[in-house]
Amino acid sequence: MKLYDASGQILGRIATRIAKDLLKGGSVSVINCEKAVISGNPKTTERHYFERRKRGDPHHGPFFPRTPKGIVRRTIRGMLFFHKPRGRKAFRRLKVYIGVPDELKNKEFIKIKEADVNRLKCKHITIGDLSIALGSKKRW
Repeated sequence: MKLYDASGQILGRIATRIAKDLLKGGSVSVINCEKAVISGNPKTTERHYFERRKRGDPHHGPFFPRTPKGIVRRTIRGMLFFHKPRGRKAFRRLKVYIGVPDELKNKEFIKIKEADVNRLKCKHITIGDLSIALGSKKRW
């Protein structure tokens, strides 16, 4: 089981690594998902996710999450071939947490050096701020 810490990490870069680990057959847990970062202009990012959220019919979908945990899970799901059995099995092995749960407090976590937010030279928004802009109630 691999444990990833998403605080201060770029979401797309960490999600590709997690998707690859899931497809190899391992189980993955991600902590501090609300502190992950999406690069780019925050207003444009909010508009993009708001349009994805409002697309479709509220009864028939497509459904898009607004919580930080749901946004990270949906991003990783987009990098798996979810409509095939192997992708669905891989997606079931993924656990995403807001904050650090008690059973994982004293464990060693993986931080990806290439996904560090300090390497960015552009504006960015955290997943927690994005979810609040989408209308999520802050529970973390």
